Amino acid sequence: MSFYDKAKRQKFLSFTLILFTLAIGVLIGTVIQTGAKAAHEQQAAPDATPLTIPSAVPVQNEFSKIAKRLEPSVVNISTEYIPKKQTTQNRQQPQTRRRGQQAPQVEPDDPNDDGGMQGLMQRFFGGGGGGFNFPEPQDQYSAALGSGVVVDKNGYILTNNHVVEKATKIKVKFNGDPTDYPATVIGTDSDTDLAVIHVDKKNLIAAKIGNSDALQVGDWAVAIGSPFGFNSTVTVGIVSALSRDVPDNENVGRSFQHFIQTDAAINPGNSGGPLLNINGEVIGINTMIASRTGGNQGIGFAMPINTAVKVYNNIIREGHVTRGSIGISFKADDGKEVLQVYGGVDHGVFVVAVTAGGPAEKAGIKEQDVIASINGKPVKSGQELIDTIADTPIGTDLKLGVYRDKKPMTIDVTVGDRTKVFAELYGGKAPSMPGQSDDASQMKFGISVQDITPAEKADMNLKSNGVVVTTVEQGSFAFDIGLVRGDVIVELNAQKVNSKADIRRIQATLKPGDPVAFHVLRQAGGSRTGGDWTSFFPSGKVPDGQQ
Repeated sequence: MSFYDKAKRQKFLSFTLILFTLAIGVLIGTVIQTGAKAAHEQQAAPDATPLTIPSAVPVQNEFSKIAKRLEPSVVNISTEYIPKKQTTQNRQQPQTRRRGQQAPQVEPDDPNDDGGMQGLMQRFFGGGGGGFNFPEPQDQYSAALGSGVVVDKNGYILTNNHVVEKATKIKVKFNGDPTDYPATVIGTDSDTDLAVIHVDKKNLIAAKIGNSDALQVGDWAVAIGSPFGFNSTVTVGIVSALSRDVPDNENVGRSFQHFIQTDAAINPGNSGGPLLNINGEVIGINTMIASRTGGNQGIGFAMPINTAVKVYNNIIREGHVTRGSIGISFKADDGKEVLQVYGGVDHGVFVVAVTAGGPAEKAGIKEQDVIASINGKPVKSGQELIDTIADTPIGTDLKLGVYRDKKPMTIDVTVGDRTKVFAELYGGKAPSMPGQSDDASQMKFGISVQDITPAEKADMNLKSNGVVVTTVEQGSFAFDIGLVRGDVIVELNAQKVNSKADIRRIQATLKPGDPVAFHVLRQAGGSRTGGDWTSFFPSGKVPDGQQ
């Protein structure tokens, strides 16, 4: 056999051997894989023990107890601003109306902001800059959300003034209750940014009131509210500081806001909700935050409940808050050197200006006087003077210890009404009483109607008497229950309606909270001629302020 034949035969044997080895490998791999797959299908982990879920046993702690206890007392407040110029002249299908469900997104502060406090402070009702703030009255419709806390079982709720101050409609929702309860404003106080509203719902569970004077820095703080519309949100932190004075461009010259500072997470929508201590007692009403983004950054502010209680008691008694004033201005940062130069004393308040026609001017107080005492009690700061006089009943005489050119004297001054002494701070007028309206021509129920002449009745193919609805005011009681332009009212509370006079007569017998039921005829397609008329019976309860 030649060398060539031997090499050829050797190559053939090598190839055959390699092919045989590969075949054996494939066969073994297939057997192993099939076996593993079979084992996997039978039991993946034969030595593993199945997990079991234990019986549901709540893990109790103080925070969960507080959340459960306060759940029925913290409410969600939704508000709407509806310009009076907007009416429903052509609205035919009330069921298609949808109230805005989402508030504007929070916009970040100016990235070039210098970090000043004025650029950081935000009322957290929502929206850009400071929250879901309402536009000026001439602007368009808007809606927003806030929070509140029930303080009286008969339906009285504490919240922030900035939550309700521009609202034309307020609704309150309780946790676990799908009903929207219409609310009315009992009174507001812009100086402390507090408001009292009321819902027609009895036997509520009122939150327990605490004493904010007992607070210490480092105490637990629990905030509950509806941040970004998420109802009954609970966050926890501590009391970070007390008696915090916060710059606020909206309240220049007003010195009644000394806040509790907390790092409990609070965000837009928390406004008006309670801040609680570890005992579940209300120690504050959440009011604003310091933030560069509009969201929580660990610096929130709540109005102390002791201040809120004073405001609440004034409002439920009189409808508004009355504070005393003598009509002077001073600089909070005047040092002792000024007091010594002009008064020769080391404490007191240096008078920078005296309000024309105010109590101080009438009593003879002048610029550059130093007020060192009130009724014999030393005055150590301007804030102390403000707090003392503000809590003094209007018309009370006070004896002021005054130093003029370092000479002591006593001046009697009669305390005046702050809203009148500093009328420019309150828009030139005192707060209006509940129920007062700047619009004397406000339509009852929010509708206007006209009588139907016999000719019109025939033209409309109408077999019944009645009055036709010509306009429906957006956001009104009539709007809510579904009345539309073109409806014919034939009965009101089961009494025949033949003219506008009948509507007025029946309205005069109603008071807030009374049930109201209309019998209304509505023509198919909204046509005023031809076709058949369909009966509707829209109903509701007379809200406060609308009869």
